[in-house]
Amino acid sequence: MFVRGRVQGVNFRFASADAARRFGLTGRVRNAEDGAVETVAEGDDDAVERFVEWCRRGPPSARVEDVEVRALGGERRYRDFKVTYESIDER
Repeated sequence: MFVRGRVQGVNFRFASADAARRFGLTGRVRNAEDGAVETVAEGDDDAVERFVEWCRRGPPSARVEDVEVRALGGERRYRDFKVTYESIDER
């Protein structure tokens, strides 16, 4: 998922990681070079959908303008949900 708008410098990554953990998801979140926040989330379909809806709002200081969701195939590969500074491999 790529979240665009005022999403960097407003605690979006850490707040989204907390939300993902509350929903029981695993994955990664990072700032992308183009100003978006990039997230990979794995888990129950309903939990992922609730997380996507949370990302459409974000934390109070964010102003989300667009959320691009891409479904990725393959097996789950994350054990937890972390904020990272490295590129996220899309399989």
